[in-house]
Amino acid sequence: MTGMKDSERGNERHNDRTKVLVVDDHPIMRVGVAAIINACPDMVAVAETGTGESAIELYERHRPDITLMDLRLPGISGVETIRRIRMRHPQALFVVLTTYEGDEDIYQALEAGARAYVIKGMPHEVLVDALRRVLAGGRFLPSPVSRALASRTPDSDFSAREREVLELLAQGESNKRIAALLGITEATVKCHVSVILMRLQVEDRTQAVVAALQRGLVHLPHQAR
Repeated sequence: MTGMKDSERGNERHNDRTKVLVVDDHPIMRVGVAAIINACPDMVAVAETGTGESAIELYERHRPDITLMDLRLPGISGVETIRRIRMRHPQALFVVLTTYEGDEDIYQALEAGARAYVIKGMPHEVLVDALRRVLAGGRFLPSPVSRALASRTPDSDFSAREREVLELLAQGESNKRIAALLGITEATVKCHVSVILMRLQVEDRTQAVVAALQRGLVHLPHQAR
């Protein structure tokens, strides 16, 4: 792997094994996950990368049977990466492996086309089981993931503008500043904030930000590793 931008393995010796692309922004996590996959007699990690942009390139190069995707990536997110790959390859299979446990994260990943959702920290056997079930044409949602998804209410969909306001609230911006950034009136911002508080069933902006972070409606800025 030395001297390579992304870890890639020659796959001419692995034609009889399931090819897996590993996408995770943490190098140690990538190595560990690849080791788990390579320990399975029927699977091999053909490439590893830490960005969505590179994942798209590697998918085109290797055409993996399945991709293991983190959601928290620098640049484009894991969800957006899934969407972009599936636009060109609708048959592409994805298993999400992430720390995000919010119902909105799960919903968005499944909407993008992921067929399994595994939380980091679960036993590695769960990950292997998820890969095999998806490869067999099924789906895989562990009980904690299913419960989180079931908690999502029908009115959880926010408009694009409401999401923009919520993102700026999470950044600590005032109504006046949000209005200036979005090119709308302060009164309009207040209306959006009222709707956000109502939908999140909270009483103030601080509670709204906490709830949004817990659910995966917003995320803290990605820090370079």
